[in-house]
Parts: sequence; structure tokens; C-alpha cells
Amino acid sequence: MSGWKNRIWLKPIVRLLAYVVGIFIITTVLTTILYSFINPPITQLMVLKRLEPKSNSIKKKWVNIKHISPNMVLAACAAEDNKFMIHNGFDWESIHKAVKHNKKGKRIRGASTISQQTAKNVFLWPNRSWIRKGFETYFTALIELFWSKKRIMEVYLNVAEFGNGIYGVEAASNAYFKKPASELNRYEAAMLATVLPNPTKRNPSRPSNYMRLYQRKILWNMNNLGPIDLEDKPNTNTKTKKH
Repeated sequence: MSGWKNRIWLKPIVRLLAYVVGIFIITTVLTTILYSFINPPITQLMVLKRLEPKSNSIKKKWVNIKHISPNMVLAACAAEDNKFMIHNGFDWESIHKAVKHNKKGKRIRGASTISQQTAKNVFLWPNRSWIRKGFETYFTALIELFWSKKRIMEVYLNVAEFGNGIYGVEAASNAYFKKPASELNRYEAAMLATVLPNPTKRNPSRPSNYMRLYQRKILWNMNNLGPIDLEDKPNTNTKTKKH
């Protein structure tokens, strides 16, 4: 009898959970579909960073991918995600290597792809946690399902943080090189890519020795990768590994 009563109490809880999960899935799927052709006006990262002490006002200007130099697309892949054009959102080889590396207790190594970083930047908060990682996996799967590789790269390069209050490659190119993103050469694009792992502590207009060394590595990787075709065609030239 008591077991039957317990089941009666559980039914509304189960219904409520199913309702919440259903609303979450419908809302996130619809939002992801909308963002496949509507540009995200602002991200949680931008809002949270703006609330920090000594933060600068937000500088951003959205540009279509056709107004971003192919050098910047190539530099982003060379620095962050060599297999961007051929993976389904996750680089399992890099993830496996990162797990083995991190088990040794050394400095934490990440293995996030550009797709994962885009999902995090657009939909989530910046702090690391297993909960956020779970949501990141979910949203990465959604954008890989509903967005083209071209759209993922376009959004990534328009919302990525390039400095204190500087978001997107157009704002970064103007701030550091006094030119639009469409005119970035290989060396400038590679230097901007050195900022992506640590945008608040690196300045492309005053590069450190480490940044110059990292720039050379990115340029070497760009030469090995060759041109990146974003028109949904697999890039089979993956001779190099992610640095």
C-alpha cells in the first residue's frame, strides 16, 4: 500500500521534470535554428565580462564571413582546431590525449574544437565545470546539426574575445592593426590567433616573445593545412596536429 502511495507522489514530479526537459529542448533547438541565420546580438560572456571591475566598454562589429580574410579563417583553424572541416564537433583523438596528459597532474590541457568554443561563447557561461561541459556538449551537437561549418566559423570569429572589451575579428583588426578584417595578411591573422587562448593578457600590437614564437608555429601550421574551403566540403589535408 505504501509503495502505491509513493508512486502517486512521484507521478506529478516526473510530469514536471518531463515538462521542463521538453521546454528546454524545444527552446534550445528553436534558438539554435534561429541563430543559423540571425546573428546573436550579445553573449553571456560579454555581459559577465562587462560587469567585472576595470572592464572596458564592449567593442564589436558583426561582419559577414565574406568580409573576413581567408587568412584569419586559416589561422583560427591552425591555432585552435586543425580538424574543423572534418570532425562532427568533437576531436576525439585530442580529447583522449588531453585526458591522458591531465591525469599526470601537469598543466591542464584543453581539447575544445572551434565548434565547442562557439557553443560555449554563444549559449553558456565561461567558468569551467562538469555541468557547463555537459551543456556545451549538447549545444555543440545542436550547432553541428543545424549550422554549416561556414556559419560556425562566421559566428566564432564574430563573438570570440580578442582583448578587454574587444569581441570579434573586425573590432580586433581595427583596434590592433587599424584595418578591416577583410585586409588581414597571414602574419597579422596568425598574431591575432595567438590571443585566442588568453585574450585578456595578450596584446597583438605589443606582442611578447612567447606570442612571436607561437605566431611562427601557427604560420608553419597554416602552410601545412593549406587553404580552408568553408563551403561544406571536407578538408582532407590534416597532416598536422593541434598545438
